[in-house]
Amino acid sequence: MRTKQFKAESKKLLDMMINSIYTHKEIFLRELISNASDAIDKLYFRSLTDTTIPMERGDYAIQLALDSDARTLSIRDNGCGMTEEELEHNLGTIAKSGSLDFKTQNEESEKKEDVEIIGQFGVGFYSAFMVADLVTVESRAYGEEQAYRWESKGASGYTVEPCEDFDGFGTLITMHIKEDTENERYSEYLEPWRLRELVTRYSDYIRYPIKLMMPNRRLKEGSKDEYETFYENETLNSMVPLWRKNKSEVTEEEYNNFYKAKFYDYEDPAAVIHQKTEGSATFASLLFIPKHAPMNYYSTSYEKGLQLYSRGVLIMDKCADLLPDYFSFVRGLVDSEDLSLNISRETLQHDHQLKLIARTIEKRIKNELAKMLENEREKYEELWKEYGIQLTYGLCMEYGAHKETLQDLLLFYSSSEKKLSTLKEYVSRMKEGQDTIYYACGKTVEAIDALPQTEELKDKGYEILYMTSSVDEFSIQVLHDYDGKKLSNICTDQIDLQTEEEKKALAEENEASKEMFDLMKETLGDSVREVRYTGRLRHHSACLTTEGHLSLEMEKTLNNMPGNKEKLHADVVLEINKDHAVAAKLKELFVKDPEMLKKYTRLLYAESCLIGGVPISDPAELCELMNELLLK
Repeated sequence: MRTKQFKAESKKLLDMMINSIYTHKEIFLRELISNASDAIDKLYFRSLTDTTIPMERGDYAIQLALDSDARTLSIRDNGCGMTEEELEHNLGTIAKSGSLDFKTQNEESEKKEDVEIIGQFGVGFYSAFMVADLVTVESRAYGEEQAYRWESKGASGYTVEPCEDFDGFGTLITMHIKEDTENERYSEYLEPWRLRELVTRYSDYIRYPIKLMMPNRRLKEGSKDEYETFYENETLNSMVPLWRKNKSEVTEEEYNNFYKAKFYDYEDPAAVIHQKTEGSATFASLLFIPKHAPMNYYSTSYEKGLQLYSRGVLIMDKCADLLPDYFSFVRGLVDSEDLSLNISRETLQHDHQLKLIARTIEKRIKNELAKMLENEREKYEELWKEYGIQLTYGLCMEYGAHKETLQDLLLFYSSSEKKLSTLKEYVSRMKEGQDTIYYACGKTVEAIDALPQTEELKDKGYEILYMTSSVDEFSIQVLHDYDGKKLSNICTDQIDLQTEEEKKALAEENEASKEMFDLMKETLGDSVREVRYTGRLRHHSACLTTEGHLSLEMEKTLNNMPGNKEKLHADVVLEINKDHAVAAKLKELFVKDPEMLKKYTRLLYAESCLIGGVPISDPAELCELMNELLLK
């Protein structure tokens, strides 16, 4: 018997496929089971038109068998089998796919929806050499009398010869598992628990039963000391994917149990999204929105992504390209027949189909959240506590490219409603003629509510949105406006509710007090850009506002970011309530005691910092100043 050489490529090519194409050795079992499923599909497809084939779908199966003593793992199917010529053609030529040929020949058949062919590239079979040093393939084509044996130790070549002791039809692949090394423990593939794990992980939804044949011993009938070996079989796969069923066929309990078992959560999901899409992108998806974010969700260790299946076979555990970052909390899976896979089935081509699926999923998640916001407000607000920061961050990404998707999902605390509100709801409550959405930023609702700048707006009946997240203000800067209404921070110089007469009178008072304000500005140095009167305060003596786009809250956030060496500074203005008794005291001190005015100025600035949530640079100096003034 002469050893033949592989026709397609050299030893180097086979070495590359075995050692480089596949990331994980364990996927060899997935590949061989998928090939076995293909072989059964082919025979079943023939049986639809060939009445001489007596088999029904329930007659087909894939069998796994172990022999730990001999270090062999075998996979048997009762599919179409191969002739000698097909063994040469399919196994003797690297990257030659019988499945692809079959699929191409039958793609116009009326019966094609009854069969699914998983394999396309013919490389998967050679993954067996990652764990085996000898692979034997015994096969008899259905309807043929002669069986044949193909055998190889790898790139050195292969042999093909008649096989006389092969029963029935189909294919039997026997792998002699490699000996363990210092870096690899190949013996794990001879352990039943490991095979169960791999089948459940990668091939749970193969449509034919995958049976593990386990040897057992029993006393021979009529004997007291002689034993015989018999085999028990255990079906390892569930066969029917939940997501391929119609929604009407699946109960809420089944969805919940599937989610908790598949994604290791102890709680039921907050929402389930089950859809089947046909057309430009054909796929089935089963998505879940968890009630709570995992412990590492807002850390770099968290990995987003959906499980990706191709006809029930797991291809990727976390396909990040199927989810945008702002919906990264969604768990679930996608099963598609249309994606272009590379020869190892592990890496997706970034093609049009993938993008279509991702866009459809994004739209479906957005619609589900919007429906929950409208119909199950309490449940949505609970989710907002978990994922609100992520959704808000998403609006900031890519210069606001996703604002149409996300802007109506955002929630902010309302000063008038005393609860969370959407921008749409705020606009619906706006006063006649109002063209501005007013907002303020701070650490807590209580801290914002105490800001001096809120007084004027509340007195005039305007609603304010309170933003307590560190990314809220960034999202508003990106959003810029909503429904034609501009968004304005009440702690900046953007707010102007005075009449023309009031503006004129205020300008005259500021001009008259220019020398006093220059002295106060000189006292505070670079801490402020300007000191002036304001008409926006009611009960407070002073406040800090900013000019330009950089607010005090944004300054704090940016300066606290890791690695930010250059500190940013907002253009701060100390505004004095022109109608407060303190304003009159300042005028008096400017005339009678300029030095005392400087001390009052520092105290007034410190007071404004405390109310505005701005850190005081020198607390000790403030305490000393307070003690001095208390003793006056």
